[in-house]
Amino acid sequence: MKRLIFGVVLVCGGLMTAQAMGQNAGDQFRHLADEYFSQAVFKFEPTYATTVGLHQYDTQLEDYSRAAVERHIAALKEFERKFDAVDGSKLDQGTEGDLEMVRSNIHGTLVELETIRGWEKNPDNYSSGITESAFSLMERKFAPPDDRLRSLIAREKLMPAALMEARRNLKDPPLIYTQIALEQLPDIISFFQNDVPAAFKDAKDAKTIAEFHKTNAAVIAALKDYQQWVKTDLLPKSHGDFRIGAKVFSEKLKYDEMVTTPLPKLLEIAYADLHKNQAAFARVAKELDPTKTPQQVLAELAADHPAPDHLLQAFHDRFNSEIAFIRSHHIITIPSNVEPVLEETPPFMRATTQASMDSPGPFETHSTTAYFNVTLPEKSWSAKRTAQYMAAFNVGTVVSTSVHEAYPGHYVQFLWVNHTDLSKVRKLITSNTNVEGWAHYCEEMMLDEGYGQPGAGAKNAREAKLIRLGQLQDALLRDARFVVGIKLHTGQMTLDQAREFFAKEGYQSPPIADVETKRGTSDPTYLYYTLGKLEILKLRADMKKKEGAKFSLEKFHDDFMRQGGAPIKIVRRAMLGDNSPVL
Repeated sequence: MKRLIFGVVLVCGGLMTAQAMGQNAGDQFRHLADEYFSQAVFKFEPTYATTVGLHQYDTQLEDYSRAAVERHIAALKEFERKFDAVDGSKLDQGTEGDLEMVRSNIHGTLVELETIRGWEKNPDNYSSGITESAFSLMERKFAPPDDRLRSLIAREKLMPAALMEARRNLKDPPLIYTQIALEQLPDIISFFQNDVPAAFKDAKDAKTIAEFHKTNAAVIAALKDYQQWVKTDLLPKSHGDFRIGAKVFSEKLKYDEMVTTPLPKLLEIAYADLHKNQAAFARVAKELDPTKTPQQVLAELAADHPAPDHLLQAFHDRFNSEIAFIRSHHIITIPSNVEPVLEETPPFMRATTQASMDSPGPFETHSTTAYFNVTLPEKSWSAKRTAQYMAAFNVGTVVSTSVHEAYPGHYVQFLWVNHTDLSKVRKLITSNTNVEGWAHYCEEMMLDEGYGQPGAGAKNAREAKLIRLGQLQDALLRDARFVVGIKLHTGQMTLDQAREFFAKEGYQSPPIADVETKRGTSDPTYLYYTLGKLEILKLRADMKKKEGAKFSLEKFHDDFMRQGGAPIKIVRRAMLGDNSPVL
């Protein structure tokens, strides 16, 4: 029996202060959060557990059956009830933010499973899903090759059954989803034929190697059967709708990003930023050559790119100047001198991504290498298609992409996660408006602070202007995602109109416009790049107003990093001490 008397709780004849009561409530929440991750997350997503560095799940594969989906939903709803019973007023501010993040994570996952139902609509989820599960055991040498190979064998034994569950689950998928799956499958089959065996060439145990050859051959055969089934059976029946609609779109923003701004207002914001960046592009283009139109300058910019076989090196060559500038201009603290490794994008990601940063998970202790993935043009492509694709890696966008993915973008943010005492919640739950918003914000911020000028990342004044044009072209790409995501999924734009919008308004080449449109069908809220950037810019302006002459850009960025990947709403509360609007 407990009684509250003037802020002090009497417990069994002893005294518990309000502070101790808060600590006790915090401990209870953290224990419940631990249960949530083990029983409602990793239990159903063992590949995710591997990627974050929790290797007790390495021999398990996702259960793709409908029954498993229903069990997952039931587990989420049970934890929803448990977290709803937690009194946030008894928690400190940071832990209260964690509680909000867990609740939103549960709601967002339920929207995905119950309403969007990708498990019922997207055949690529199965073939790319099992590939990612294998890749997570290959990429990092967190254990001896024989041990990791045994884990892979355990997973491979379950993969043919996963592809059979796809046949039972998939119902009238959207045509574009089936087309993407068929586009990915040849590379996925090649991945298991070539990349997987090569990754374990150092394995020694003969019995394990022999067993692997059997399980791997079975996976390859199952993938070929799946490819044939998708092509001959599923493709003719693919008449479904990928659009999630305005209501679900708003729910995803609310739960994934803690953004409740109405969609019409968001479109106004998107178009305003698009037009601002188009005007800036025209201004810089005129400075570069007043006799040419912005489109003519864009065509010249598109042709100024590295050779495909030198693209990875071109990115690596940016690191030294970026790091030197960040340190000399006090942009942000870089917690480590270790650099990421450049590599080609894994096969199962190539159809929908050009570049990405694959960092080790927050609990990975044995293999801490981060990989900067870049999608190279296929050797089978025509010269014209290759040139169009490489336009996305011109002299300017190579800089903005390197800043975005590495310094001071995703890679530096990853380093902060591993060098900051973050809660388990903030290590495992992140918002894209924070993570992608930060990386996109960095592209503009670095140039505004002087990077990309002669002597600071540029050889001369002309290259400095090209670098700014590349940054603006990437900003226009993100603006186009903002508009296309909303309009595609609310029925205001067709796929062909989306491709045209990326090319005409977003200043992208046709192959990139196609890749971006495909991505938007299954990543509806990829507006989070620009949305997050604008939220961070507003937070920075509000901090400047509050601190005045005391404001330090480096301190602002360091303090932002200390909040992990929390939604900007949570970050604002921690840094400003209020609940003022994020936009």
